[in-house]
Formats: sequence, structure tokens, C-alpha cells
Amino acid sequence: MTASHHRVAVWLDHHEAHFFRIESDASEASTLPASHHHVRRHPDRNAAHPDHPDDMKRFFREVAAAVDSADEILVVGPSTAKLQFVRYVNAHAPKLEPRIVGVETVDHPTDAQFAALARRYFCVPDRMTGLVR
Repeated sequence: MTASHHRVAVWLDHHEAHFFRIESDASEASTLPASHHHVRRHPDRNAAHPDHPDDMKRFFREVAAAVDSADEILVVGPSTAKLQFVRYVNAHAPKLEPRIVGVETVDHPTDAQFAALARRYFCVPDRMTGLVR
């Protein structure tokens, strides 16, 4: 492992993505909201398809750009968005695909729980305690 090894865990649903970046000497958390256009649609269509497909493509493109510099990527989330993102990567950002090291189902963790999950998954010790929690 080199000093510049960069890992990212991304938790996402259809509304936002949370990132936890881990480098050898630091970690950082950030959030990216999904962009939803305010378009009036027929109520029957809204029930079955609340989001326009282009909104999700744009969101997944932004998520892919946010993790592009990572050497290893963990993708987690509560529902289907994580799998849709992996399919998006397969079709539109294939250079990221080999860097996705895991896809896990995770409900709605707190920031501290998400950070602990990422450290545990990547076997990175907590800088305060030195332990992998």
C-alpha cells in the first residue's frame, strides 16, 4: 500500500449520496444531494416513476465523478439505488468498475456509524484509538 492509497465508501439512495474518504493520514465526509427538476407530471406517472430517468443518470454521473480518484470503492445503501449505480458504472464509467470492491445493504447509518463501517471494511484503524472498529 502506497502513501497515496485512497479509499471511498459511498452510501446512496435516490435522494442523496454520502461519501467517506479515507487516505493514509486523513479522512473526510461529504454529501451530494440528488438533483431533481421541478417538472409537473401526470399524477399517475408520478406514483410509478417519481424521478425522471435523466435525473438519476445525472446524479449517478456526479457520484461517479466524486469517487473517480479512489483506488477502492465501497458502495452501500438501503435499497436499489446502489445496484442501479453499479449498473450505471458498468455502462457509462467502466474504468471505475474494477475499483468497486464491495456492494452492501446498509440502512440509514449516522455519520459516525458510516465512518466506522468504512474503516472496518477497509481495515483502517481509527486515528484516535488505533483500533479498527
